[in-house]
Amino acid sequence: MLMSFDIFGFRALWSPYFIVVILLITALYFMIIGPWRTKFNESSTVPLKQQLLFVLAILFLYISKGSPVDLLGHIMFSAHMTQMAVLYLVVPPLLILGIPDWLWKSILYRPIVKPVIKLFTNPIVALIFFNGIFSLYHVPLVFDFVKTDPIYHSVMTTLIFFGALCMWWPLLTTLPDWKSLSGIKKVGYIFADGVLLTPACALIIFASDPLYLTYSEPQAWLNALQLCVPADMLSGLNLTGPEMFNTLPIVEDQQLGGVLMKIIQEIVYGSILAYIFFQWARREREKDEIDLNKNFSPDPIK
Repeated sequence: MLMSFDIFGFRALWSPYFIVVILLITALYFMIIGPWRTKFNESSTVPLKQQLLFVLAILFLYISKGSPVDLLGHIMFSAHMTQMAVLYLVVPPLLILGIPDWLWKSILYRPIVKPVIKLFTNPIVALIFFNGIFSLYHVPLVFDFVKTDPIYHSVMTTLIFFGALCMWWPLLTTLPDWKSLSGIKKVGYIFADGVLLTPACALIIFASDPLYLTYSEPQAWLNALQLCVPADMLSGLNLTGPEMFNTLPIVEDQQLGGVLMKIIQEIVYGSILAYIFFQWARREREKDEIDLNKNFSPDPIK
């Protein structure tokens, strides 16, 4: 009989402290784009669509890192990979699109910040950095080490999230002096991104043995579980391994994780390609209309 997640308690399941942080960030966003926007010399309101994109980004951030999904990600590798896909492929583009340009300028246009971000958002650097650090994280020795130390885990996940923001930036930014890709280059960029992420997924999908001790060895699993379950709660439980909560064999769960990561990646990248195409089509249509108006405008009176 499978055990229920309820034994871990409210703190482990719903991360109340993280809820507070999420609510504070959301409140700060709406204060900045609302009554405080005049402090940024901005008078125009942020469109409702853009506000909704930011709220969706925050919602998906909480689902992946604060809801029971986070706990499930320590028990099932397939849940972990789904969590990674949402955190790094869904949240960053929504966040980039949900923050208005004038607010991005106030964050990025600073003496030290701008050159650093310029470097890491260079398309080639961004592709190598994100896919490199994501793949490094899923090397078994690195993964098992990071998963059992809260500091290293926080540093690694923060670096990957920063890399994800940098990776999405060249595709989605609308700041004029940050645009380095357009048209067919964006299509090539997305294709290259998918290719670079494939080896890590392939390693996981085609492995015939368990790769990660934190999902197969009881003591390593318990150590990893401490990242999301309070120590006082965990010490009072008699746990023997993830099989208490999951009937799927370890290797099959591992393979499912790689497949889910690849499927979600394809869905997200396909959606972004569609977004880029419609943006390009709209600009071309507007350009054609301008040219048409110029050609048929009456001659000025001499």
